[in-house]
Amino acid sequence: MSNEPKLVAEIRTKLGTSESRRLRKQGSVPGNVYGHGKDPVAISVPDEDIMSLVQSGSHVVDLEIGSDCEKAIFRDIQWDTFSTSILHFDLIRVDPNERVTVEVAIELRGVAAGVLSGGVLDHQLHSLTIDCPAIQIPDRLSVKVSDLEIGQAVHVSDLEVPESTNVQNSADAIVVRINAPTEIEEPEETLEGPAEPELVGKKEEEEQPE
Repeated sequence: MSNEPKLVAEIRTKLGTSESRRLRKQGSVPGNVYGHGKDPVAISVPDEDIMSLVQSGSHVVDLEIGSDCEKAIFRDIQWDTFSTSILHFDLIRVDPNERVTVEVAIELRGVAAGVLSGGVLDHQLHSLTIDCPAIQIPDRLSVKVSDLEIGQAVHVSDLEVPESTNVQNSADAIVVRINAPTEIEEPEETLEGPAEPELVGKKEEEEQPE
């Protein structure tokens, strides 16, 4: 039995901007599915269904269209201006035996000991590029940072990734580091008093020949 979430879609027979707006008003999101030598198919899915999948971080879905069911991955998602509603999406069919290259988000877990000591957390790498089986794309990669002290860092080579997964980022790349707090140097106190104002009249008298 498949472990991927199911997304039930309907075929769109009418296309165009006005039709897409009508679908969205009715609570559906227009999209397309393509790939694997088959013709692209225009589809629509319930707004709450696709939003739930996207928010959960799911990459692979069992796409059900009528009596057909095939695996697909999200290729593109278009959001509205405020990133609160999905306007359109694209899915690409995948073979369970093929490999894909995708970006997977990196999630930091815990509060670093170095931060509690006054250090500053520097999260440098927010996602990882991996090559893995199409049906084994992880939702995210978690990094435990609670043991990090000031001056310590987690590199790509320190990350635990699923089996059959190849990381394409440099092994030396820093994912997160705890920097020492920045000290602000106060200006040194000077004992010099204000400069004595120049007496213009006196200078002119001294420069006159006798």
